[in-house]
Amino acid sequence: MISLALDGALGAFSAALADDRGLLAQRREDGKRALELGLAAVASLMREARVGHEQITRIAVGIGPGGFTGLRIAISYAKALSLAWRIPLVPISSFDMLEGDAPSDRALAVVAGRPGIIYARFRDGRNETRAGGTTAEVLGRLALPEGRIPVFGAPEDALAVLAERGIDVECIPAPTYPAAVAALIARVREAPAQSHAIRPDYGELPAAKIPRLS
Repeated sequence: MISLALDGALGAFSAALADDRGLLAQRREDGKRALELGLAAVASLMREARVGHEQITRIAVGIGPGGFTGLRIAISYAKALSLAWRIPLVPISSFDMLEGDAPSDRALAVVAGRPGIIYARFRDGRNETRAGGTTAEVLGRLALPEGRIPVFGAPEDALAVLAERGIDVECIPAPTYPAAVAALIARVREAPAQSHAIRPDYGELPAAKIPRLS
C-alpha cells in the first residue's frame, strides 16, 4: 500500500508519500504559494520516490481546522487527484496530524487560527472535547484536569495561558511536515464511499462583513 497525503491547514503546504514500511518522501512549500506550487510539489515528490499514480492506493488530505485558504487548496487538489486517478480519499483531522502516535490517552492538541484565535481538542480516555474561539476562552471551556498533560502544536499565547493557570504541560511542537503524519495515518484509515462527502473543518465561520444596502 502506498499513500499520498496533502495538507495546507497547518501553515505551509506539505505533501508526502508512505508505504507499509514507512515514509518514502516529503515536500514542503510556503503556504502563500500553495496554489502555484502545490501540484508541482506533488509531481516532484512522486519523481523523487519513483512512484507512479497507478501505484498509489489511497490519498489522504488534512481537513482542518486551520488556515482557510491553504485548507481549501489542499482539499481541492486532493479531490481532483482522487477523481482523476480513481483512488480513495481519506480525511485526516489537523488534531490527529498534530498528535500522530500520541503516547498517552490524555492529550491536548491546539491549532492556531486567526490572530488570537485557536481551535483545541482535549482527549481524556474515551472522552473528547473540542472548542474554538479566543485563546483564554477556549482553554477555560475545556476544563483541563490536574496532572501533567501532553500539549501538541500549541502556539506561544496558548502556552502562556496554560502557564498562568498553573497547568503542568509537556510541549510537543507541530510537525514540520504534517502531510507525512497524514500519509502514515492513512494506511490504517477507511475512506468514505465518495470523496464528495469530505468537507473542510474550518473550526469557525470565516470572518465576513455584512455589506451595507444603499
